[in-house]
Amino acid sequence: MIKIVEPLLPFLNYWLRKEDLYSQQSTFVFSVYSKLTRYLKSTTEFNSDIEDFRKQLLREKRSFAIQDFGAGSKKVNDQFRTVSKVTRYSTSSAKFATLYQYFCQLTPAEYVLELGTCVGITTRYLSKVTERNLLTIEGSEALWQIAQANPRPEKTEFVLGEISKKLPPIIRKIPKLDFALIDANHTYHGTMTSFNTCLEKIHPKSIMIIGDIHWSKEMERAWKAIKEDPTVKLTFDFFECGVLFFDYSGPKTHLILDI
Repeated sequence: MIKIVEPLLPFLNYWLRKEDLYSQQSTFVFSVYSKLTRYLKSTTEFNSDIEDFRKQLLREKRSFAIQDFGAGSKKVNDQFRTVSKVTRYSTSSAKFATLYQYFCQLTPAEYVLELGTCVGITTRYLSKVTERNLLTIEGSEALWQIAQANPRPEKTEFVLGEISKKLPPIIRKIPKLDFALIDANHTYHGTMTSFNTCLEKIHPKSIMIIGDIHWSKEMERAWKAIKEDPTVKLTFDFFECGVLFFDYSGPKTHLILDI
């Protein structure tokens, strides 16, 4: 019974504490949140080609061996996996991929980073609003190859390798980091290492998103530590992800929101 109930506790806690649009006192938060809800409703056609790509992958029954450098998958954790199952269980939904796209376009979006390419669906969402260069890192060669299938996203550089090895030289090379999506590894150490490395190039207008913040006790611990970092001024908790702001005129604030 404990094993059944324990995974539900983070969601129950989230559900009990979440706030709605009209409870927001900050003009900045109200504006960002209300525009997000409109963006989610208005961009279906804008992203329809990406969802066609998702449907194509969902029909793909080919299996492949996968390298996993993180905590693995809760639903598909075999060494050999089909493209269809990886797409179904290991990719962000259209709603959350659109959410990532929305927050990316709030930044200058000249230097955009994605950690955890998977099959490249979220990559394509981000590429549509990237102004200059999107760098996406994937550890599994099989997924890295699938992600580059036609139609290949524009302004995107696909990097193959372990994030712990590939990220530091990338961060040293780029002049700044406008937006980062950390959605890989799913361990405390891996998440915190990626977060701290990315901090080297953030600026006041940067936005960072951490995926699966309630995925495990390790990720809960990482999310708590990230919220407490002095550079983080405002956070939005959407349960499936956490959004970080580094420039906020009000006191340090953590909000639990719904979409």
